[in-house]
Amino acid sequence: MSASSEDFNRSVLLNSTNTHYEDLKFRPNAFQLLTPPEGSKPKRKCSDQDETPTKRGRFCNQEQESQDVSSNDVEMLDMAAVKRRVRRRQTVFGMMNATSIAGPSRPCRSLLSTLPILQSFVSSNKSDVFKCHSTSVNSFVTPPYACAYSHTAKSGGTPLIAVATEQGSVLVLNTSRREDWDFEPQRAVLEPHDNGIFDVKWNFDDSLLVTTSGDKSSRISCIETQSILHILQGHTSTVKCAAWDPSHKDILSTGGRDGSICLWDLRVNNQTVEDDISVITPVMSILAAHGQEKAKGGRRKLNPLPRSVTNLIYPDGQPYSLVSSGAFDGILHSWDVRAWSMQNSQSPKKTKSGPIPQYSSSLDPTTLNGSRRPRGITSLTNGSGPTAGLLFALGADSHLHTYSQSLMHLASDTHPNMHTNSFYVRLATSPCGRWLASGSAGKSGTFFMCDISNAGRISASPRATGFSEPTSKIVEFRGQTSEIGAVDWAAEMVATCADDGTVRVWRPNVEVYRQCVSDPEEQGWQWSWSSTDYS
Repeated sequence: MSASSEDFNRSVLLNSTNTHYEDLKFRPNAFQLLTPPEGSKPKRKCSDQDETPTKRGRFCNQEQESQDVSSNDVEMLDMAAVKRRVRRRQTVFGMMNATSIAGPSRPCRSLLSTLPILQSFVSSNKSDVFKCHSTSVNSFVTPPYACAYSHTAKSGGTPLIAVATEQGSVLVLNTSRREDWDFEPQRAVLEPHDNGIFDVKWNFDDSLLVTTSGDKSSRISCIETQSILHILQGHTSTVKCAAWDPSHKDILSTGGRDGSICLWDLRVNNQTVEDDISVITPVMSILAAHGQEKAKGGRRKLNPLPRSVTNLIYPDGQPYSLVSSGAFDGILHSWDVRAWSMQNSQSPKKTKSGPIPQYSSSLDPTTLNGSRRPRGITSLTNGSGPTAGLLFALGADSHLHTYSQSLMHLASDTHPNMHTNSFYVRLATSPCGRWLASGSAGKSGTFFMCDISNAGRISASPRATGFSEPTSKIVEFRGQTSEIGAVDWAAEMVATCADDGTVRVWRPNVEVYRQCVSDPEEQGWQWSWSSTDYS
């Protein structure tokens, strides 16, 4: 081809399109198609006319009917269309940016489903089962009430899990992967209480354990010496839950059946000594944190009973906030510890009635699922990674509920076989922040895992509650023979505690899972896996 003919072809291209010849070397994206490159002509010329004809276009808006525009407005309208598209993609329903829900740390795009990974979790019937041996001569095993993996285990270190039992003992188990013929690693046994332990938590350097018990006290135990360091006395009934303050290593909070929330500082000097163990009283407390029951009776009305506090959690990124849940309804409260401290220092008498919450959830989700009365919240957990900035709650209405850190209810989900009408059933988030594990009441021995990767991205729904659809995101597992209450995660594993006195560990293993699916009768003697694949 001659130079003159090539120049002729270039001129034809320039006169026939809105794109430079050099720009044809790559495929333009949508933004480049809407916005012609600088220097190009915004309209097409006719070779047989001297005058430029007026180009008519259609510009449609949702609020107004289509209207005709001249060629001089094409570029301006194209840019307006781009801006509208960007705004539309930045809404919650566009699923590109959920900053308004959970903060700027959340990613912009929806993540792929991890259901195939969840379905591949399996548990060996030999090497992944640990028995909670009884300290009584009248029984061989004892039911575990609570469990917690250490922070080192959650970050990929040695998977040590503390399991609290009905008899007041704590078993520290090493759940590292082992062969069926290998012996269980040496376990440590602590006996901080003579009554059932309802919660156990590691401090953030994994040197201490706090346990809450039916003996109306909480106790701080040293892992290295296996001894009790402190006794926390201030509740008048069973202590149900505890939470360490992530911003202050010596501060923690507890909640009890007496309806109170107590704040403890291990550095305080208001200590007494009992059997060579320091006894600490709370530095601050709230009575009837979630209100009181109405008085009943005739002329002699009974005193109203406080509503039990079921769970406490410090939201990530909010160092002075504490969120609490109760057994009476699904309303969550957020407390500002700084305001709480100021009220206590200025007028200690005010704390007898309790300070006012900083804010509370405006919607009780447990009343939206056909229930005739409110139901309580049994467990709370923080999101992380792709779910950072979210709170997850397990309701006694057998639903998983999602909240923003401002306690706005975002979504709800359930499974037909999920039953959580027991306050022993707990909820836990995986270290990667993409999965939830939940126990379940009843004798079926099932627990559930849920993919929550896109929990903050609510899909458009005609329902006023904003609930997300999908029971298919929850996978059911069977492997134990009675109610599964406590659950917790370490890196690449999850542990479940059942009333049959066992702790079972589940790990993803695609190869074994495929063998179980292909030959369930044979593999059922050696493994347990998702119940949807059982015959």
